[in-house]
Amino acid sequence: MQKKIACINDISGIGKCSLTVALPIISALKCQCCPLPTSVLSSQTGYPEYTFVDLTDSMKKYIETWNSLGKNFDTIYSGFLGSLEQIKSVEYLIKINPSSFVIVDPILGDLGEIFPIFSQEDVEEMKKLVRMANMITPNLTEANLLLGKKADEKYTSDDSLYEICKELSKLGPETVIITGYIEEDTIYNVCYNATNEEFFKVGNFYNKQSFSGTGDIFTSIVSGLITRGFELNKAVTVATDFIKKAVEYTSGLDSFDRNDGIMFELFLSDLTSI
Repeated sequence: MQKKIACINDISGIGKCSLTVALPIISALKCQCCPLPTSVLSSQTGYPEYTFVDLTDSMKKYIETWNSLGKNFDTIYSGFLGSLEQIKSVEYLIKINPSSFVIVDPILGDLGEIFPIFSQEDVEEMKKLVRMANMITPNLTEANLLLGKKADEKYTSDDSLYEICKELSKLGPETVIITGYIEEDTIYNVCYNATNEEFFKVGNFYNKQSFSGTGDIFTSIVSGLITRGFELNKAVTVATDFIKKAVEYTSGLDSFDRNDGIMFELFLSDLTSI
């Protein structure tokens, strides 16, 4: 039987992020991506103009229909959730699929600041969702917010990174991946598994180019490979190397808009061969 991943996120007509990247990547990894859209945008929010349709009110009925059809999921993977109600809908989906492996990308902020649309109440609700997860993929800002620390608190040693990963795992998830940790000219994904106390970093050269959607691509690749039974180190290494390759190619183009995202489509064969 083909593995199924319920993927909860928004979808943008322009700008490679969220469901726009999750669908082809998870499919390339030979899993069925079952999208649950939280909103529909003409273009992702980094652009100066976009339209937005909120689907919060339809999410619970959507989930109930899945349930009435008897559809179960090997993995539940959530990305951007724009309100308390959307977070609660994902909690409901997890409760009625108790055997699913749960991956939460707890999107709350970046670069040392919480996103303006979120309040402390949203952070507290996200903590509840994190407690239900098997794996989480926060950036450093989100890790700080989940632990009640200053959003811009810095960590300068592997020991301090190990401790924050361990603190996050005590909230519930056995696996923690802190994404996009920059140290001099290297960008790392920092990994911790509480089951065996495994701690490691997977990094590549940081060319100081930033593109929309790379976090969604990373977590989508990890989700697909973990669902298929690959070890954590393998999943993170494949995802890290894939993004490096696509970022390098996109950065080398004569012109590009960071909001468009990276040219990941050119490298999907790297995933289909796994």
